[in-house]
Amino acid sequence: MAVLNLQKFQQVPITSGLLALNVIIWLGQISPVGYLFTNQMFFAPLFAAFEPWRMLTAGFVHDWTGPFHILLNSYAIWIFGRILEPLLGPVRFLVMYLTAIVGGSVAVMWLSDPQVPVVGASGALFGLMGAYFIVVRSTGGNSTQIFTLIAINLGLGFFVSGISWEGHLGGLVTGLAIAGIYSQTRPSDKRVQQIFGVLLVWGVLYGLTMLKISSWM
Repeated sequence: MAVLNLQKFQQVPITSGLLALNVIIWLGQISPVGYLFTNQMFFAPLFAAFEPWRMLTAGFVHDWTGPFHILLNSYAIWIFGRILEPLLGPVRFLVMYLTAIVGGSVAVMWLSDPQVPVVGASGALFGLMGAYFIVVRSTGGNSTQIFTLIAINLGLGFFVSGISWEGHLGGLVTGLAIAGIYSQTRPSDKRVQQIFGVLLVWGVLYGLTMLKISSWM
């Protein structure tokens, strides 16, 4: 049984590595020097102008007051990562995951209080759910179940305090965009179009970020 479980982790190295990194950082957060992790990695929109890396690092820190947040995110990311990483390949999966985190941060910039900090991999998770929705639709499967799951989890953010629905929405839209590009450029002779499409998404995120920053000045 131990060998079988190890093989499962080896089949999805990026997913496994991301989850391990999340756990290591969370253990650092709850350590006696936890402030060195949390304070340097959380994201609040007002930090975007002078510490833009927080738009990405916030996706690797979680609520340090208890394990529920990281356990829930990790379990869900493992479920979708085991499906998507083999389908997309490690590099494309990683690009989508990281882009969804940044997309979530951009949405937080535009839709939430610029002084309120956010943490967590939920933006990336919603990106994975959006990508899975695209995969199911593009392969002719029944997308009702994943659509319902997305709708319920997105809706919870509007009724449960402490949940950043803005980050969830941004991650979801970004995941849908990246997966849509992947699905339309699957043939090997469309690799250039695929790269261009992903760069275009990053360009849009950059433009939205700079536009919002300029509105504060």
